[in-house]
Amino acid sequence: MPISDRYDERDNLMKTRLTALASSALLTAVALTGCSTGAADSNAGGMSGMEHGSSAGSSPTSEHNQADVAFATAMIPHHQQAVEMADLVLAKQGVDVRVADLARTVTAAQQPEIDTMKGWLAQWGEEDHSGMSGMDMGHGMMSQDDMDALRGASGSDASALFLSQMIQHHEGAIAMARTEADTGRAAAAVALAKGIVKAQAAEIATMKELRASLAAS
Repeated sequence: MPISDRYDERDNLMKTRLTALASSALLTAVALTGCSTGAADSNAGGMSGMEHGSSAGSSPTSEHNQADVAFATAMIPHHQQAVEMADLVLAKQGVDVRVADLARTVTAAQQPEIDTMKGWLAQWGEEDHSGMSGMDMGHGMMSQDDMDALRGASGSDASALFLSQMIQHHEGAIAMARTEADTGRAAAAVALAKGIVKAQAAEIATMKELRASLAAS
């Protein structure tokens, strides 16, 4: 065979081998890329699966907890009694005008709150314990004797008695509201509790000033 033919044959063989090597390298790169992508997809899918699994596996977060229910069921009759006390004073003659204004403020603030809390209990599927009978007379609540005393008082005596009773009543409401603010879950109930603390603390300060003023006159 001529030398030139042998060179041509060698060149063709080298070209064939180089082409084969290049193809093999390309296939290897593609395979590695596919493995890498597959692993990444697998990891991503695994993480996504764990996230969904964690979310689906845990019970849904409730909109409220037992502290919210206890707050509403106790505060409704508490507010109802405050409104009743205010109505008793407003029906009397000779009550100090400043005391009468305060009584109107109590009714205007607390009756809408009663309606709101009743709505929450309905939404939560909880029983509405609005009845006063048999309720624990804690949290600053007036006893039947206290209510009878206010009902029978008149003029300046009624004004002074209303202030003393309502201060005690507000102090009980503030204690209940602080418990809700610390332990409640329902955002609206916690917000209402914080509002009660702020508003009724201010009213207590006002009532103490009024009571001192009536005692000095």
